Amino acid sequence: MRKKDKNITNSAIDPDDVRPVLDDEWFEEADAFQGNKIVRRGRPKSDDPKQPVTIRLDRDLVEWFKQSGDGWQTRINLELRRVAGI
Repeated sequence: MRKKDKNITNSAIDPDDVRPVLDDEWFEEADAFQGNKIVRRGRPKSDDPKQPVTIRLDRDLVEWFKQSGDGWQTRINLELRRVAGI
């Protein structure tokens, strides 16, 4: 215990004054259960999940795909599949 804290004791804390903030945000972030099983949020796990990879591409190529907006990574995937004949 540090010197300046030596006068602080648990008896100085009234448990009725220390209540958790249970606002709407807290409940939105809380885990949901069905029985003893946690209910996961978000979309269900895919039967055929994609494999995360690190790949180095030319800057102008990445910029070209990015300029087409959101989903540019998916479009790269589709182009690779098309070229590979898959």
